Amino acid sequence: MTLLIIVVALALIFDIINGFHDAANSIATVVSTKVLTPAQAVIWAAFFNFIAFLIFGLHVANTIGKGIVHSDAITLQVVMSGLIAAIVWNLITWWYGIPSSSSHTLMGGFVGAAIAHAGFSSVFYSEIMKIIAFIVLAPIIGMVVAIILSIICLNLFQKVRPRTVDKTFRRLQLISAAAYSVGHGSNDAQKVMGIIFVALVAGGKLSPNAEIPFWVVISCQSAMAIGTLMGGWKIVKTLGSKITHLTPFQGFSAETAGALTLFSTSILGIPVSTTHTITGAIIGAGTAKRFSAVRWGVTTNIIIAWILTIPVTSLLAALIYFISSLIF
Repeated sequence: MTLLIIVVALALIFDIINGFHDAANSIATVVSTKVLTPAQAVIWAAFFNFIAFLIFGLHVANTIGKGIVHSDAITLQVVMSGLIAAIVWNLITWWYGIPSSSSHTLMGGFVGAAIAHAGFSSVFYSEIMKIIAFIVLAPIIGMVVAIILSIICLNLFQKVRPRTVDKTFRRLQLISAAAYSVGHGSNDAQKVMGIIFVALVAGGKLSPNAEIPFWVVISCQSAMAIGTLMGGWKIVKTLGSKITHLTPFQGFSAETAGALTLFSTSILGIPVSTTHTITGAIIGAGTAKRFSAVRWGVTTNIIIAWILTIPVTSLLAALIYFISSLIF
């Protein structure tokens, strides 16, 4: 029972860290364009993060909880090891201001610990490959949709005075930022719900076919919202200004593209990276202006971190599992 409490606590700590690590995803554009102050932006994002489960249900949580690792390979020690690895990697990337994927951090840790415990046959590789595919697809989709939206908006507003365009898109950014935050909450908070669910199953408190308890849902949404309120200013700076300079028009295009991508994947139950999605959308919004508007050196460093996330967290989780085996 004590280990179960520790695992649930670690999961909620990860959710809080995920919130401030990925707060940048929800607020970077709206802060960098000065539509909202940082304080206003995190409150705005936290609220819409919190209510996301009311809109999209728990499809992603069910994928994480029931579709990645065989239930007979899951123990509390496995879940604990995966969570610790995910927390460590998230803190490292936050410290250096790298917008890595909390989603893939969590998945990598969970899978690495499961393999260390029960071997390579413990993993549903079809689901893993689907998630890995979206490492590439999510940013590309976000980028393409952002480019299309930018071109449409440019044609619609080409004869409108720049001052009017700026004022209009500042207002529209409030809607697009809210929509993106709903998409973020519908995807990221649910991943931790799935992890807590498998911990409760491993601890003998739930059957594998049970519904995810409401207290798990509300706890994870609250933890995500609290983390978002804390902000992740180093990553906000990277996404908001280091990749490309954003205007309210570009911020609206990026946020709307990211929101549409996340809405689609949440409905399908695909746990994609919100970080990858918004980064691709920001690149798309910048590219629509001109190719050289994007700082490709910064972008390359971010992509390298994306590639490293799953293998590094998997190996770290396996190592933590072997060390914890000497203790428990």
